[in-house]
Amino acid sequence: MPVRRRRSTALAAAVATAAALGATALAANTASAAEVPLSGYELTWGIKQSYRTYVTGFAQGSFTPADGATQAADNGVFTFVEGTGSYDSTAHTLDLAFEGSLKIESKLHGFELTLSDVKFDSADAELTADVTKNGTTTDDVPLAKVTVTREMTDMATTLTKQAADVLGSASYENAAGDPLTVAQKTTSESPGPSTSTSPTPSASPSRSASPSVSATTSDSTSPSPSTSASEAATKGEIADGRLGWGVKESFRTYVVGSVANGKITTSGGATQAAGNGPFTFTGGRGAYDADSLSASFEGAVNFKGHEDSGSYGLDLTLADLRATLDDGSGELTADVTSLGKKSEDVVLAELKAKSSGLTATDDVITVNDVTATLTEAGAKAFSGYYQAGTELDPVDLSVALSADARLPSDGGESDPSGGSTATDTAGTTGSTSGGTGSTTGGVSGALASTGSDVPVTALGTAAAVTVAAGAGVVFAVRRRRTAELR
Repeated sequence: MPVRRRRSTALAAAVATAAALGATALAANTASAAEVPLSGYELTWGIKQSYRTYVTGFAQGSFTPADGATQAADNGVFTFVEGTGSYDSTAHTLDLAFEGSLKIESKLHGFELTLSDVKFDSADAELTADVTKNGTTTDDVPLAKVTVTREMTDMATTLTKQAADVLGSASYENAAGDPLTVAQKTTSESPGPSTSTSPTPSASPSRSASPSVSATTSDSTSPSPSTSASEAATKGEIADGRLGWGVKESFRTYVVGSVANGKITTSGGATQAAGNGPFTFTGGRGAYDADSLSASFEGAVNFKGHEDSGSYGLDLTLADLRATLDDGSGELTADVTSLGKKSEDVVLAELKAKSSGLTATDDVITVNDVTATLTEAGAKAFSGYYQAGTELDPVDLSVALSADARLPSDGGESDPSGGSTATDTAGTTGSTSGGTGSTTGGVSGALASTGSDVPVTALGTAAAVTVAAGAGVVFAVRRRRTAELR
């Protein structure tokens, strides 16, 4: 398989050492000493988890690996095989091309594309692939920049503008992709690592400061948990509190992407983290004891999309969020307003904390990474494209047990009052994220429905479905006038 050579010593990193490649073999031919052939490598990458969820969820599409490529179970990551290329022992870089292809298709949203000839170049710190779309193949499209590490495992990736064009949403540009791993395949016939002559990936000498070193240094400056008094919660009223929740990353991406062309607006004290991140709801009030808590939070988040002549097919607001935990289990409820119709106290998710008890530190109870699982009523609030049982974004809870207790920083954005100068079309002020996005991924065909309680079979200029059970949310999704029926 041909490998396109691209070299930049300024970005050199993550390669096998010359000694591990076999010095005697290199000495046999001094003319090619700097170029050592490599083979038998595998590359594992999931593109982006929220994108995979979007394709198989809202878009009702599929991923089809072929030619040796595979996909992990449960809509997992992809592996490309038989990587071949070369190692430059002078520049300490490697360049590999992999076999396997991946077809990504949604008849509902009208897109079909194929990724093939995936390549990883440690010199350029870049992942590329040939992209076939509408019968035309573009070679070596840069999909992600890679933070190359010594081990070449779980390397951070950042999606490029070209990747955003391919995936069909401008919101993917500069977004974090799934981690990337490049490793030589091991076989069961191998007698063991000690007898293997295959190269072992290691960092270039130019990358002396590894991420783990800086992380350790940062942690050492933080106060030790042991310096704060921790005790089991007893019983009393909650003086203040914050709830952090992103609803679901793939839903946020969908709303501001090129399909819905929408925006997200927070108000009433709620904020959204930068980069279309999760939300923080404030002003928690309620009660607690050693094993349970119940708290309501101020603030609202509004999702708008599918605009047509000033009207929105998607107009969903979640407000008055309330979380309960009892022996580690509980519920997350919210008032749900869709297209002007309000349903109160909709149970969106079942909650499961890592511990059944509650512990206060400096008069603050913090329960992070609470698993949130979509309920039947919650599934109706997302048009049924997230099935009941789907894991949503985790919930973080912090509640103060006294007026002078200090809650941890929420990490959100917007002004200190909880709102920004942005104003949505309904007149609600708050932090807003959104964008028009590109449609080069082929998603300019049929639009998906989203939000609450509407099937995606609406094909007219306007369609509405009323769902009587659960939230009782009404949703309308308008198809773009220019969309082609397929």
